[in-house]
Amino acid sequence: MDIRELIEANKLDFYQDLQKVMSVASVKGAAEPGAPFGKEPRTVLEVVMNLAAEYGFYTNVVEDAVGYAQWGEDDSYIGVVGHLDVVPAGDGWSYPPFDLSLANGRFYGRGILDNKGPIMACLFGLKLLKEAGLVNRKTFRVIFGTDEESGSSDLPLYLKHQKAPTFGFTPDGKYPVVYGERGIVNYQIETAFSTDELALLGDFIGDQAKDHVPDALSLTVNGQVISVSGKRAPSNAPELGENAITLLAEKLTAEKLLTGKLLAYFTWLKDSLAEKHHGEGLGLAFEDADSGKLMITPYELIKTANGLALSVAIRYPISVTEEEVTNTLEKNLFADSHLKVVRRIKSTQFPKANKNVQKLSEVYEKATGLDGTPVTTTGATYARFMPNIVAFGPSFPGQKGIAHNKDEYMDEIDLLKNMEIYMAAIVALNQ
Repeated sequence: MDIRELIEANKLDFYQDLQKVMSVASVKGAAEPGAPFGKEPRTVLEVVMNLAAEYGFYTNVVEDAVGYAQWGEDDSYIGVVGHLDVVPAGDGWSYPPFDLSLANGRFYGRGILDNKGPIMACLFGLKLLKEAGLVNRKTFRVIFGTDEESGSSDLPLYLKHQKAPTFGFTPDGKYPVVYGERGIVNYQIETAFSTDELALLGDFIGDQAKDHVPDALSLTVNGQVISVSGKRAPSNAPELGENAITLLAEKLTAEKLLTGKLLAYFTWLKDSLAEKHHGEGLGLAFEDADSGKLMITPYELIKTANGLALSVAIRYPISVTEEEVTNTLEKNLFADSHLKVVRRIKSTQFPKANKNVQKLSEVYEKATGLDGTPVTTTGATYARFMPNIVAFGPSFPGQKGIAHNKDEYMDEIDLLKNMEIYMAAIVALNQ
């Protein structure tokens, strides 16, 4: 069979089905009966299960949280694991965020890259292989989660009832094969201030969340509104953004709008974090050959009853421990500050020499002509929560900072190239 010809002949049908999935605003909501992560994530799962059944696959939904489409009858299976939930759209879109828009060869929509486009390409690609007569020597499952963006609490529910795959991949990272993912730890740094000092400040107003670099903040200081504008970027690529938290600190100190301890605090914040994405301002300049430099992103600053609370996300090299990071950070905090861990995800590694990893590397090299040597990533994927899988695509080298941003996009040629790679990977893993 010619995989490229199959894709070209059927791509319009794929776009039509993908649009049905993209149109559901599957942001996490309040739990409801039969919908543990909210109505919309459960709705999009049902849409996909209906499509998979139409394609001729066996389907099943586990605890209303994870669905799968299966080809084959063996309970030992190759798994392809992706997610249908998305982060909130945010503002400033040029195209409807919950739709599939094609303009100048580029698709737009929340989830087109992360992760609806790639995981649907896997499902549709498996359909094409089945219809083209591929004899499945292995059983394949395409698995659809609905809580990846909020901590991946869906996969433990799946694993309570289902065996883990013998091997598999998640199309939710980057190319080539990702064999290692850095450790992640989020801290809240609480700093005490007096009632009189806090009375000088209003609340911090802006879109602040752990998934992205904040791009706009305003703060009332002594009755004067101070506003700054930066540039949004994913929290695992802070160098691509302009962080409104550090921009605000720079403005407050440069314009001498504060005095005393408040001035000292914002000076510390500026000196420690402004354009210092690798922890060098806090003694955290850890790095190793496999995973590179530590990365730190301040993502939230709020006023509390007793002071200010700064939240930072740190992604540390696979050779470093969380304890080392915590101990070093504690030595470099501002006075009267307390450190609290609010999120932790351990690093993960998969053997680079594994024969199936090598198969994926060879598929990638043949499809792209690029080096397929396995790599590590700063991202966090389902590979941390589902045994025996690695991240594999969808972003090609040089593509960074697209997910979680306004006008999230994926070039049509890249979406189809992903389908080609994933179909070839299924054929290779079927041997």
